[in-house]
Amino acid sequence: MKNKTLSLVVPCYNEEANVHAFYEAVVKAFDGKIDSYELVFVNDGSRDNTWAELKKLHAENKNVKILNFSRNFGKEAAMFAGLHKVTGDYVTIIDADLQQRPELVVEMVNFLEENPDYDSVAMFQEDRNEGKVLSFFKKSFYRLINSMCEIDFRSGASDFRTFRRYVVDAVLEMKEYFRFSKGIFSWVGFNTYFMPYTAEERQAGQTSWSFKKLLKYAIEGITAFTTVPLKISAYIGGACSAFSLIYMLVVLIQKLFFGIDIPGYATTIVLILLIGGIQLLALGVMGQYISKIYIEGKNRPIFIVKEYCDKDNED
Repeated sequence: MKNKTLSLVVPCYNEEANVHAFYEAVVKAFDGKIDSYELVFVNDGSRDNTWAELKKLHAENKNVKILNFSRNFGKEAAMFAGLHKVTGDYVTIIDADLQQRPELVVEMVNFLEENPDYDSVAMFQEDRNEGKVLSFFKKSFYRLINSMCEIDFRSGASDFRTFRRYVVDAVLEMKEYFRFSKGIFSWVGFNTYFMPYTAEERQAGQTSWSFKKLLKYAIEGITAFTTVPLKISAYIGGACSAFSLIYMLVVLIQKLFFGIDIPGYATTIVLILLIGGIQLLALGVMGQYISKIYIEGKNRPIFIVKEYCDKDNED
């Protein structure tokens, strides 16, 4: 990689035990292979001593930039903030826990160097080291969102990616508050090569992702890139109206022509509960979209930087 620079964007949340080991792994992996590179660490409101460890790392290495958020804004905001600070011709997003090895970054950069027709490389996991139940829900999510959206989501694809500079510039044009980067990376287009990899065990600490957070993230993705749930609500409403009309005709015919008594209390209660539940479901779906419009309308910043240090700005 001659006369080109690589930038690494590294979101951090409670990674005090990992940041130094990560930097050392990067130096070892890049030695003799990538000469010019920088690391942009983003401390996403960590509750441990991650920021203190990052300041030590910055003091020791001038190719390290560090940002400190005023609070926890989430990984999506951390990635977006890091992309704003990079200067490299190639840009990689990678986690600090060493589940995603720096050696793979070298492979991605080499692929882009050898294949000018491709604009980015995305790592995806063919085999996940996780429970069958969680794996089932993740695969179901990708099947569901692909059936709804016009853009394609690759199952198992992660945020572990390397881009050419102009792809990063396109991503930065996407300034929505509710960010779903997997969708944004697909929406901006460009030719992406999907490279399989196997995630390693965490170097230290525990993941902050729970099933509840993953479910919320999935809902964010669906509502960010498709309006199909709104259409489904309309279809259900239309189907219920048609069913109600047919049922009314059946009851009238039974009463007028056959003298059959009209079913009473139980039928009425069941129909009220059914229709009421469907109405509340439709309102809930609409509420998801309206709440996003409400927050977007406030035009709040995606993140707030409390401190920023680079080679020209110590604090």
